[in-house]
Amino acid sequence: MNRAARPVEIRERPWRDPLAVAAGLRRLEGPLALLSDGGTLGRWSFVAAEPDRVHVGGAGPGGKLDRLRSPDFQTGVVGLLAYDAGARPATGPRDPVWPDLMLARYPAMLAFDHRAGAVRVFGRGEDAESARTAADRAEGWLAAAIDLVVPPAPADDFVEEATPAAYCAAVADVVERIAAGQLYQANIARAWSGALRAGGDPFDVMLRLAGRAAAYGAFWRLGDRAVVSNSPELFLAFDPSSRRIESRPIKGTRPRHPDPADDAVLATELRSSAKDQAENLMIVDLMRNDLSLVAEPGSVAVTALFEVESHPTVHHLVSTVTGLARAGTGTAGLLEATFPPGSITGAPKHEAMKVIALHEPPRGAWCGSLFHIEDDGRLTASVLIRTASFERVGGRWRFRTLAGAGIVADSDPTAELAETDAKIRALREALVGP
Repeated sequence: MNRAARPVEIRERPWRDPLAVAAGLRRLEGPLALLSDGGTLGRWSFVAAEPDRVHVGGAGPGGKLDRLRSPDFQTGVVGLLAYDAGARPATGPRDPVWPDLMLARYPAMLAFDHRAGAVRVFGRGEDAESARTAADRAEGWLAAAIDLVVPPAPADDFVEEATPAAYCAAVADVVERIAAGQLYQANIARAWSGALRAGGDPFDVMLRLAGRAAAYGAFWRLGDRAVVSNSPELFLAFDPSSRRIESRPIKGTRPRHPDPADDAVLATELRSSAKDQAENLMIVDLMRNDLSLVAEPGSVAVTALFEVESHPTVHHLVSTVTGLARAGTGTAGLLEATFPPGSITGAPKHEAMKVIALHEPPRGAWCGSLFHIEDDGRLTASVLIRTASFERVGGRWRFRTLAGAGIVADSDPTAELAETDAKIRALREALVGP
C-alpha cells in the first residue's frame, strides 16, 4: 500500500472543550467536528477547518473509490460515502439526492484526548515550514474557543414524508417477502424533512445535541451541504500497522425509561429477546462474510455478542466482529468490500437493498458512512444513523433525516413504527424542541 509521506508537526497543549473550539470555527470554510462522548469507544474528538483538497462528486466507475487511492487523499482526510453509492449495483440508477463521495484533506487539525485531558495540535504540509505554519493556525483555534450557549430550536416544521400507515404497510410487505423466502431481513426507514428558520444554521442542531453525545457524533459542512450526526455505531475501524479490522453492528433497540427500575427492565428485555438476538445474529453473519472478502482466511471472529449499550434515549444490542486484513489492503479496498453497512441494509444484502428501494426514495447521506483517515493511515468509519443532512437552498437550510428498523419474519408493524419513533426522538427535539 503506497502512502504519501508528508511532514507533520505535532504539539501537546492543555485541554479545551472540543465543542467550544468547534463553535469558534463554524464560520470558516469546511468546518469539521468529530465529537465523541469520551467513553470507551470515543476517546478522541477532532476539530478542523479550511481544507486544502476537496472532492465532491462521484465515487468512481463501478463504485470504485479511486479518489481514496490518490496521494492527495491518503492522510488527514475526512470523507462521506453516501448510502446510494453502495446500493446502486442492486437498485440500478436512481435520481441522486446527495453526492456519492465527499472528501476533504485538512492541513491543520486538533485532536482532543478525553482520557488524558490534553489536546494534540497537528500541522501537515509539503515541507517542514508549511507543516509548522499549519500547526500555528490550528493552535490559534484553541484561543478562538467561545462560551457555549444552547440556542432555541432552529426549525418550526418536522414533516413526515409518508404516513405511519404507509410505513406499517411497507413493514407488512417485507414480512410477506421474508415468508416467501425472498430474504431474511431488511432495514426499512421513515423520513422527515423541513427547513431551518431564516438565520438558522445546522451547527445549532449540533449544539442542541451536546447533552446527548454519542461515540461518533459529528458536524461537517462543505459548501452548501452539511451533516449533523449523533451516531453510536462503528462501521469499521482499521489499523494498517497491525492490519486489525473491527466492526460493531447494532441491531435491536428499546426506548429508555425515566424510571430506573422500568429502564432496567427494558434493557433486560432487550438482552433476552429471541427476536432481537436473531436479528442481530443475521447481521453479524453478514459482516463476517463481508470482512472475509478482505481478511486473512480464518481470521474473522465474533469477539462480543449481544451486548447492551445504553444511550440517552435508547438501549441497543451490539456485537463485535474482527478480522486481520490481507497484506496490501487499504482503506479504499476495505470500504469497497463492505459498504453499505449490513446493519442498515439486511440479509442477503443485495436482495435487501432491492427491497428497500421498493419502499423508500434514495437515502442520500443517511446510513452512509462518515470516515476519518489519520496520519498513520488508521481508519475510523461510523454508520450515519441518528443523522440529519442539510442543503442550503435560496439562503436557507433544508434538512432531511430518517430512522429505520430491521424487519424480520416475526416483526410487528406497530412495534417497528414505535422503534423508529424512539430512534428519531433526539434529532426531532434538537430540530423542533420537545
